Amino acid sequence: MNFIGELAAVLTSISWSGTSVLFTKATQQVGSIIVNRIRVILALIFLMLLNWAFYGYLLPINAGVDRWVWFALSGAIGYALGDVFLFQSFLCLGTQRAMLMMSLAPLLSAGLAWMFFDETLTGVQMLGVLITLTGIAWVITRRTQSGPSQVCSPLQGVLFGLGAATGQAVGFVLSKQGLADNFSPIAGNSIRMLAAVIVLWALASFQGKARETIDSMRARPKVFGWLAMAAFTGPVLGATLSLFALQHTQVGIASTLIALPPVFLLPISWLVFKEKFDLGAVLGTAVAIGGVALLFLT
Repeated sequence: MNFIGELAAVLTSISWSGTSVLFTKATQQVGSIIVNRIRVILALIFLMLLNWAFYGYLLPINAGVDRWVWFALSGAIGYALGDVFLFQSFLCLGTQRAMLMMSLAPLLSAGLAWMFFDETLTGVQMLGVLITLTGIAWVITRRTQSGPSQVCSPLQGVLFGLGAATGQAVGFVLSKQGLADNFSPIAGNSIRMLAAVIVLWALASFQGKARETIDSMRARPKVFGWLAMAAFTGPVLGATLSLFALQHTQVGIASTLIALPPVFLLPISWLVFKEKFDLGAVLGTAVAIGGVALLFLT
């Protein structure tokens, strides 16, 4: 069978796993909010250059109003607002519990795809999705928990987490609509990124944080190196691969495989950050890989 969509989804997870290390390096210097604002600008520049190299234009102006609306909404909801909710969830719940909330995104994606595209998973595929998500959740709960903040309540954190998972799910479904008729994932991703830039910087300007973001980057120019690499491997390469995956397989399967970074991050964290993990994390990884194998066998 042709598993090109599934392979693209797995490559997305691998790409985002490496990207998270680079973003961590940058976040330690300037903070996650500033990193998020700068990464979308760098990613948009890279995507425009790729558009120019492959298609002869910076942005797909002639893609059609409908396609622009689908991708722009996907970028605004999935990239921008979804990430804002995720960072707030990190603050309220801590990293571990926030990532556990994000593991709901594939289930929400599958539900939305069923409602809007009539996509249904077979019994074996649903079992593979549930096994994979169980393994991912197991791995997340075995990682070291960063403490929640005292500035917001756990209930607020849960709501932010649900908002982040819903944002990602809605973003996937909207992107699937925009990718109809084999539209270029690179061009589609550039529209999404442009929308994310507009939303994030409009929010920064409204909050009076735009100048602060620029000044922070000027004070730490070396951070640009980490951010440039992270922007290319994540929002450019990883996100484009995720759109390719959505184009060539079902939303529920693609979003499940895209949710694998917590599993792939175990060896990376051990090698780069010298983090330790126990037998439970290893078993969770094995369960997740078993679920992935089941998806590839169907």
